[in-house]
Amino acid sequence: MLTHLALKDFAVVRATELEFGPGMTVISGETGAGKSLLVDALGFLSGLRADSGVVRHGSERAELAAGFDLSGNPAARQWLREQELDEDDEQCQLRRVIRADGGSRAWINGRPVTLAQLAELAGLLVEIHGQHEHQSLLSRASQLALLDAHARNEAERAAVREAAAAWQALLDERQALQSRGDVGDRIGWLEHQLAELEREDLDPAALEALDQAHRRQANAAGLIAACEEALARIDGDEGPSLTGLLQQARSGLARATGDEPRLGEVDTLLEGAAVQLEEALALLGRIRDDLDLDPDRFEELERRLGRIHDLARKHRLPATELAAHRDAIAAELETLRGAGDRLLQLDAEIARASERWTEAAAALTATRRTAGEALASATTALIDELGMGGGRFLVELEPVAGAGSRPDPNGAERVEFLVAANAGQPPRPLRKVASGGELSRISLAIEVAALGSDAVPTMVFDEVDSGIGGAVAEIVGRKLRALGRSRQVLCVTHQPQVAAQGHAHYRVSKAPVEGITRSSVERLDGEGRLGEVARMLGGVEVGPEAFAAARRLLEEAVAADAAAANGPAPKRGARQRVEAAG
Repeated sequence: MLTHLALKDFAVVRATELEFGPGMTVISGETGAGKSLLVDALGFLSGLRADSGVVRHGSERAELAAGFDLSGNPAARQWLREQELDEDDEQCQLRRVIRADGGSRAWINGRPVTLAQLAELAGLLVEIHGQHEHQSLLSRASQLALLDAHARNEAERAAVREAAAAWQALLDERQALQSRGDVGDRIGWLEHQLAELEREDLDPAALEALDQAHRRQANAAGLIAACEEALARIDGDEGPSLTGLLQQARSGLARATGDEPRLGEVDTLLEGAAVQLEEALALLGRIRDDLDLDPDRFEELERRLGRIHDLARKHRLPATELAAHRDAIAAELETLRGAGDRLLQLDAEIARASERWTEAAAALTATRRTAGEALASATTALIDELGMGGGRFLVELEPVAGAGSRPDPNGAERVEFLVAANAGQPPRPLRKVASGGELSRISLAIEVAALGSDAVPTMVFDEVDSGIGGAVAEIVGRKLRALGRSRQVLCVTHQPQVAAQGHAHYRVSKAPVEGITRSSVERLDGEGRLGEVARMLGGVEVGPEAFAAARRLLEEAVAADAAAANGPAPKRGARQRVEAAG
């Protein structure tokens, strides 16, 4: 839901900041006062191409900002998380600057973004009805999404997506096998490589053991000499040894222990040292016995290491990765050897996958056809109520070319909304409706008929009451107010019957300041709103009759909400602040 909109140096607006609440908000004013500027601002914040003409005369740039409450919009919150633009799960800020030279920049939650990103997010936040360039409902993708939401066919769509994904995976596998062509030469080459690799034990543990054995043999002479020297120093017959010296020390201490008892503790420690020396001697002896100069063994280890290093150079891999490479070659060989059989299997599996997709797509088509008929009937009835008697609305399901040969995750058809604005006219695509007023009313009828299906929380209607008045205008207003019970609705209007239906009311006015026309916006409540509706009813001379009629319209709107099954009227819009021009 839109919570605030701030404009600075935009067209004839110097600076204004508006705050919005739930329900229906109407915007009124004299012709040319700038009512549609608020809609235009939302359009630029939705990614429209920059136009230097919107920069206020004498200013370097126009600045636009909008805040949205995301508490009831999980789709927008998910998009922000995926784009890593989320700051607060409950709030979102859009900002755009348009320079006088035609350039522009955009931000989401204070981070620079592309216009494509801005437009993608705005499509989840606000829906603008009235002008073709603003109208997302004109796109066939949006029409399909609305129809599917109205049909509540998520299970059927999921089944089609899963069937299409399975079908596509099988097609990709077959294409990969077929692209290999004659695999005989490839099989022979891989078999030769595999045979070379399998002649050696390439497992990492085996390579480590081989390396250690080679190092022991290469250093055997030095290891033997080191062991023999240590043995001689610890317990040798030539010269003093550690064991002999230790025994002498203990004997001398034993004679003096009687005079100094603490020397007994020293003897105990030396006794422990003597035990450790004996253990060291035993371990050194075993190690020396294990060491043996074996030139033949050393040569064999050299040859094995040489072969492994040759394989590593040949395959351009570290020796430690040769085992994994060997396993990969073996796996590819297994696949290639069974490629012919697998191709035959794939043909049968693809045929079954195609049948499953066709069945799932047919079930989805049935839900769309049923929902399309219901939506068309309800929308046609509403179009008639909205002053377009004889008009018709149709939902056309157009088969997708080649859907039977290639899987389509969206189903077997595309959707086109068709409209005949007047009796006797052939139906045409919605995007080709020329009149902005007609387009707005048709869009209003579609949204009311599909109430609860469209996930976009904020809807903006511009020119919805163009060319109508009286009873038809009152019906339009009632439909907008009904829509406002479940959606936030913003409506630019010049019809008092529509303005009276709003839960909140803003008036746009213009005045010359220092020779320059500037617009301002003010929030109307109570008597101010009564006076504005009376002005719209009475024209130049606003008499008691106009005030009485205005009061009746306002009271009827409140009474209609009180009687609605949806409960009481939504809360009124929040405060509004204006920085007055000049």
